[in-house]
Amino acid sequence: MSTRQQIVITPNKTLGDSGRELWEYRDLFYFLAWRDFKVRYKQTAIGAAWAVIRPLLTMLVFTVIFGRIAKLPTEGEAPYAIMVFTAMLPWNFFSNTLSESANAVVNNSAMISKVYFPRIIVPTAPLLVNIVDFLISFVLLLALMAWYRFQPSIYILLMPLFLLLAAITALGLGYLISALNVKYRDFRYVIPFIVQIGLYISPVGFSSQVVPEQWRLWYSLNPMVGVIDGFRWIVIGDNSNIYWDGFLLSNAISLTLFLIGYRYFMHTERQFADSL
Repeated sequence: MSTRQQIVITPNKTLGDSGRELWEYRDLFYFLAWRDFKVRYKQTAIGAAWAVIRPLLTMLVFTVIFGRIAKLPTEGEAPYAIMVFTAMLPWNFFSNTLSESANAVVNNSAMISKVYFPRIIVPTAPLLVNIVDFLISFVLLLALMAWYRFQPSIYILLMPLFLLLAAITALGLGYLISALNVKYRDFRYVIPFIVQIGLYISPVGFSSQVVPEQWRLWYSLNPMVGVIDGFRWIVIGDNSNIYWDGFLLSNAISLTLFLIGYRYFMHTERQFADSL
């Protein structure tokens, strides 16, 4: 006797419900992630090596401009190149995940309008692709530390926790903008602007210690300040002089954005098929 699979659609899903759905539809989740990975490097001569070249070139430019020309200070005893590259890892992970997640619903409109599946899978799938890119770049960071004979802090073992924080920050904005993008296609033009401006207002090419003390807390309203400062702290150690008040504020904003983005996405997902 054949068994019939039953699909239960709940009106108000919690994070636990979404987590269970992601697990139940994990095959689709992995398929979308693998498809995005192949599309990203399709018809490129060097393929996944771009995951190394892009942050490496950006690190070289920032090191020359901010470290050699502007002569901005580094953090602790870390070489300026390591300080910059440590920040490039979470920034590239955040910016790529946000850009792909924000456009994921519109880009998969044909599938969403025809087949039922948990819509949250679509803007979440880019996370796996960018974790792979992050790991590739992390290996390069280890090679860079070996080149400079720089010994990282023991806190580097906390890297997965801070990667989770970067993922929460990216997905929160990604969920929110992907849902808004269904109704207002103008948001597809907002994302490149956010990424471009964010690169320069976040402490990627410089240390956040250069920000005057009276402005540090206000500066920490940028959620990526806490993420980047956290990454530098786990690599450089206590010499990074992390600003804990600002760090906690940035983390609180990241969590708030995630909850807002998730709730808005779940509230509007039932309208996606009609709007696309």
